[in-house]
Amino acid sequence: MDLFDIANEKNNKELKPLPERMRPETLEEFIGQEHILGRDKMLYRAIITDNISSAIFYGPPGVGKTTLARIIANTTKAIFYELSAVNSGTADVKKIIKEAEDNLKFYSKRTILFIDEIHRFNKAQQDSVLNAVEKGIIILIGATTENPYFEINNALLSRSMIFGFKPISYDNVKKALKNTIKSPKGFSYLKIEMEPEVLDYFAVHSNGDIRKALNALDMAVKTSSRKDDKIFITVNDAKECIQKKISLYDKSGTSHYDTISAFIKSLRGSSPDAAIFYLAKMLDSGEDPMFIARRIVIQASEDVGNADPMALVVATNAMNAVHMIGMPECRYALSEAAIYVASAPKSNASCIAIDSALTDVKERGDSGVPPYLRDANYKGASKLGNGIGYMYPHSYGGFVKQQYLPDSHKDTVYYKPTFNGFEDRIKNRLIKLWGKK
Repeated sequence: MDLFDIANEKNNKELKPLPERMRPETLEEFIGQEHILGRDKMLYRAIITDNISSAIFYGPPGVGKTTLARIIANTTKAIFYELSAVNSGTADVKKIIKEAEDNLKFYSKRTILFIDEIHRFNKAQQDSVLNAVEKGIIILIGATTENPYFEINNALLSRSMIFGFKPISYDNVKKALKNTIKSPKGFSYLKIEMEPEVLDYFAVHSNGDIRKALNALDMAVKTSSRKDDKIFITVNDAKECIQKKISLYDKSGTSHYDTISAFIKSLRGSSPDAAIFYLAKMLDSGEDPMFIARRIVIQASEDVGNADPMALVVATNAMNAVHMIGMPECRYALSEAAIYVASAPKSNASCIAIDSALTDVKERGDSGVPPYLRDANYKGASKLGNGIGYMYPHSYGGFVKQQYLPDSHKDTVYYKPTFNGFEDRIKNRLIKLWGKK
């Protein structure tokens, strides 16, 4: 009898995937999410006193959303139904609501409906549970990996509590792996030895996803070398089993917007290291490099402006390079531009100036272009008084004071340069020319 015969004899549950076998069944077994499940937290108290209300569990995969819902199922005295939005529809929901009405009417029993991946329900499908939630016929628990404020109907959100689940910490992933090795539901019946760094490697490269870490451990146990009834797992075995650390980044999902937001704010905040980190995360996840390049160009104008006019030059040249050479080589141009923009002095004075002027143009009438500034390059222009009295700056050494704004906007100031970088020189020059700025 080999090791696998022994394993099957001692643990028939091994036919189930390891993460399913190791899924916690009580709050005491649950790992992570202390910010919402600490003993002093409302959600913990609501579960143990069987007073759960409609809720949305929001967070990345493998962090315990479904597990917690099933713990609630084991804890509550209410009737518990579970649906997956992937393979369920409105008819399934309506059937459960009808049963919930009967249970409430005839047996005074509450009903909890758990809908996994609720973001996959369209608006009409989400609306199918709204009335039942509002009337208290069902208590809804929805789980989603997407931002609920983007994907869940506002009416449903207003009737639910939102609980954000975080990636599982490195230490907690490692704890779950150690528990699995010792547990009868895991590998306690096997003799396993491993290099000290193996669990660290799994913990780091699971990216806060316990399910991913357990699947990697399961593969390592099944495929690593055996000698004298012992399984020995090396770091190389671990690398082959978990392969690549997957970034929590979906080009069409919440993480896309969160990551590009962090990238932009890192550029604006003059943190080149953070900017490069988010740049690498986007490139590694297959983000369109032109999308990134356009964002750098925008930030060069919006956040750097005339504090360093070269920022826009570097950014636009980087965008041209991305267009001409593509990935993977264009990553160098993107890196150069991101670092330059992040490191440059900052001013949004140009941005404020154009926005202020646009507001004036839209909301405030003007008295028209002063006659001496009007086009005088046609026959009869002088008879209309156009161009008469205009002072040509080069006739006065390059500058002469005269009014350029309409009379209605005389002395209005839109551009207020800062003291940052090159803009300080601009500010001083304008003060020298006009006397104030």
